[in-house]
Amino acid sequence: MEPQRLEANQGLQWIKKGYALFMKAPLLWIVLLAICFVVAAGVSAVPVIGEQLVSLLMPVVVIGLMSGCRSLESGDELELMHLFSGFMRHTSHLITLGGIALVSQYLIFGAMMMVGGATLVGILMSNQAPAAPEIIQQAIAGAGASVMVGIVLFSVLLMAMQFAPMLVFFRNAPPMLAMKLSLRAFTHNAGAMLVYGMAFMLLAILASLPMMLGWLILMPMVFTSLYASFCDIFPDEVAGGAVEVNERDDQAHF
Repeated sequence: MEPQRLEANQGLQWIKKGYALFMKAPLLWIVLLAICFVVAAGVSAVPVIGEQLVSLLMPVVVIGLMSGCRSLESGDELELMHLFSGFMRHTSHLITLGGIALVSQYLIFGAMMMVGGATLVGILMSNQAPAAPEIIQQAIAGAGASVMVGIVLFSVLLMAMQFAPMLVFFRNAPPMLAMKLSLRAFTHNAGAMLVYGMAFMLLAILASLPMMLGWLILMPMVFTSLYASFCDIFPDEVAGGAVEVNERDDQAHF
């Protein structure tokens, strides 16, 4: 499960591969993402615990989309049932990942408060936006060190969570090991990640121009290109570019 070191230009290949996976079932990808967003919005609206539930279940939802990518890569069809793949195997470990991410967010907010960002953190954690934008500007201006701490720590958390759900689901890795491997994948491939991120930023600008319609394509590509990057960085998971995975094969392998 050791991550591979790739050339910087491989970041562009992930986007190309992600687009190819999207084009195998474009309409269904849009439908699946729409379902995910509607359900997430509904769960978030639950008083007190809604947003926490979304954080806990996020890795499970991501695995549903990754399973769809795996099916398309194997020559099979993308189906609605793929969204439930994370509820069929390794569910407890995936929810544990969500729990670690949730607790980490609160710890990061705590660290930001300790270096003078109490007002800013209060705004970020509030369910209601402040009445005047000037309040946000003043909070940011008065918490320069807090903002930097938050950016650094949240970036590390994002890198640790990026590939962790796939490592748990496809490779049976324990949650903490999966996060360590995911973080190591970023440090080993900083150049490719930079190219990938910059290319996506450009695509995001272009997707936003025609009334945001380009996001109907770009949002699914966020997940399909993520799957492509996972397969390249952890190549033992694929054989000849395509694999068919089922429960019996997983048990025999692990």
